[in-house]
Amino acid sequence: MRIGRYEVDIFSDGIFRLDGGSMFGIVPKVLWERVKPADERNRVAMDMSCLLIRDGAGHAVVVETGAGTKLTAKQRDIFGIDQPPALLDELGRRGVRPDEVTLVVNTHLHFDHAGGNTYRDGERLVATFPRAAYVFQRLEWQDALTANERTRGSYFDDDYHPLESAGRLELVEGDAELLPGLWVERVSGHTRGTQTVRVTAGADTVFFTSDFLPDRHHLPLPWIPAFDLYPLETLDAKRSLLPRAAEEKWTVAFTHDVPRFGRVTVADGRYRFEEIDTG
Repeated sequence: MRIGRYEVDIFSDGIFRLDGGSMFGIVPKVLWERVKPADERNRVAMDMSCLLIRDGAGHAVVVETGAGTKLTAKQRDIFGIDQPPALLDELGRRGVRPDEVTLVVNTHLHFDHAGGNTYRDGERLVATFPRAAYVFQRLEWQDALTANERTRGSYFDDDYHPLESAGRLELVEGDAELLPGLWVERVSGHTRGTQTVRVTAGADTVFFTSDFLPDRHHLPLPWIPAFDLYPLETLDAKRSLLPRAAEEKWTVAFTHDVPRFGRVTVADGRYRFEEIDTG
């Protein structure tokens, strides 16, 4: 879709699966399974959505890199990943080579968002996008480096450590404008250093939610994943951002929904997602 100087595309790197109870936190299974059926291992399927943002002036920005190619067979089984990653193929279909990407934005450094940052070239780990700066919050970087017993299952060092030695890191602190009208904004809740992506042109906004709002099924305010380290901060973010998204008619895309653009509406205190035709 077109917004101002930018063309914004959304696509999926593939499907992965996580425990449904963990994804929906305190919400009873009898409720969440109505909208997200679980498999025989109680896992729910989710897309790993990515964005490609281009301005026609040489900038090509990739937001999220999916799970990548480095997972072991055991990890792929645990997370229900049974297809190769689609990131590079999807970029290729849009005429973008890895060496043409100028920025990579990770909303945070969990493996399903940053796994495609790097790949194995023989015995070496190298940046998938060799000319790009990789942008994430300094706070997220610090927390990934000091992951603890609760968090280390989501952070895989090989996804981000090689970027430091290659000089490809661009750490930001809080809200930052990366290009004219292209913003990252820190939204604590899922992790302390999670950031959203917002593209603005005049009164128009495209908003990529990050995992503070992983899909349309989490629009109800109390529907918050157990994965969120600071759930009350997630609640505050939803209370703040959802009314703005509805009132200002933002175009919204989720990290773990079927790749699509839509709008958030509110009626009788209930938020809903309505897909829009972006032509």
